[in-house]
Amino acid sequence: MALVSIITPAYKAADFVGEAIRSVQAQGFMDWEMLIVDDGSPDQTAAVVRGYCEKDSRVKLIRQKNSGPAMARQAALEAAQGRYIAFLDSDDCWLPEKLSRQLEFMHQAGAALSYTRFRRMSHDGNTVGHLIEIPDRIDYRGLLCNTVIATSTVIVDRQQTGPFRMTKTYYDDFALWLELLRRGHVACGLQQDLMRYRVLDQSVSRNKGKSAKMVWRIYRDVERLSMFDAAWCFANYAYNAWRKYREF
Repeated sequence: MALVSIITPAYKAADFVGEAIRSVQAQGFMDWEMLIVDDGSPDQTAAVVRGYCEKDSRVKLIRQKNSGPAMARQAALEAAQGRYIAFLDSDDCWLPEKLSRQLEFMHQAGAALSYTRFRRMSHDGNTVGHLIEIPDRIDYRGLLCNTVIATSTVIVDRQQTGPFRMTKTYYDDFALWLELLRRGHVACGLQQDLMRYRVLDQSVSRNKGKSAKMVWRIYRDVERLSMFDAAWCFANYAYNAWRKYREF
């Protein structure tokens, strides 16, 4: 397998980024680089990451002025050397066989983009939620109406997709999946539980009103959907999100 570049934006992540790094170091697949972009954090995020860099050359710290997660991910993408791009947010973590199983799955399926099942976990990591179900495959139109792809489960094969950039918008990750699928690719779902998504009270996704506005902006400003089409997609998106998260 080729090198995997892991993209991790980090802002005020000192409390959790170490756990994210250790979950990568625990992977059975070891040919990776982890590019952590400190997005102008006012806390000790950079110091924590630097401590891991000193002991493991595969962990790399990039620092920038605060510009938001999209530009942090873009900075990491510009430095990435791998054929495969994996995404891991600084407060999430992977199970040990995540990379090996997902890369093998992508190889067998010929997938340009893949994602997996996962479970949410509480702020302190002591409570783990129910298994989040995913479809085997989803295309562009399907994703417009759904929330099935969790960022920290995604791997993209750049050899198949060609170059791509992050869009400077809220939910830049969702915008990227849509862009790649709009090119004609189909995202493939691996039916295995391989990621833990940490639920934080202050996260953007916990503010449902703000989240709704962000999704609407992507429909109208990025995807250029008509008002009718955007309304149809948004209604389905909201319903699927409710079904997905109606219980912990």
